[in-house]
Amino acid sequence: MKLLTWNIQWGLGMDGRVDLARIVRTARAMADFDVFCVQEVADNFPGLAGNDDRDQFALLGELLPGYTRVQGYGVDVAGDNGRRRRFGNAIFSRYPVLSARRHALPWPADPAKKTMPRVAVEATLQAPGGALRVTTTHLEYYSDIQRREQVRRLRNLHDEACQRAAAQARYENAESNVTFDPTPQATRAIVCGDFNFPPDNNAFQDLQSPLARDGPALRDAWSHLHPGEPHPPTFCLHDRRYAKVPYCCDFAFVSTDLLPRLAAIGANLETQDSDHQPVLLELDDR
Repeated sequence: MKLLTWNIQWGLGMDGRVDLARIVRTARAMADFDVFCVQEVADNFPGLAGNDDRDQFALLGELLPGYTRVQGYGVDVAGDNGRRRRFGNAIFSRYPVLSARRHALPWPADPAKKTMPRVAVEATLQAPGGALRVTTTHLEYYSDIQRREQVRRLRNLHDEACQRAAAQARYENAESNVTFDPTPQATRAIVCGDFNFPPDNNAFQDLQSPLARDGPALRDAWSHLHPGEPHPPTFCLHDRRYAKVPYCCDFAFVSTDLLPRLAAIGANLETQDSDHQPVLLELDDR
């Protein structure tokens, strides 16, 4: 199984050109991926640099035939002529999507900071090794207060899911309403995306803290496969507007029951198709 995660900056490359086809070409050149998690996708946001009003979620779907799209919006505001303006994340999977959820992340007031609402998009997939929960997100950049709360919520969402999976076989109430029909629940999980903190930030460890009922906690895939080695830089490598020194803020965390399946993780440090570098995670299919 190959999963690619990338903050695509609405397809805006270092050359100032928005090109979603180029994003997909670069991704396909990296791997014949099974799951593609993208952040900073825009719909009807012509005010973004180089962008127009097209629905990029739909455009990416057209560029990825054979993949099921699950999308979610952090920003969803009124636009012209009654059309919404949306900005968020998406998961594209060629595995069957058993269920999907969208989680609005905490957005506490931080008056001195410019911020936007954030979302985590979750899909439970029928992967070769069984049901697997994939979540992709893009956390707050400017506000540490909001980012820490969002990390806490991500960790708690994983904890809740593990508790549901453990309890699923014991439900008792029969129900004629089919919306109550149980769906597969999984402890095995991947949480990936742009977290907007470096590995030495406290939030990096907060996300990996133990779960309430000793379920499989999250672990950073790079640290597990390359202990003691610095993460490859995924931000400000080719554009130093936000930081003078490149650093890693794009991660793939996996639950501990997936650690034996971890095969490889790496970043494409050459591409300049976005201001972030894509990260490829590989799992053994067992």
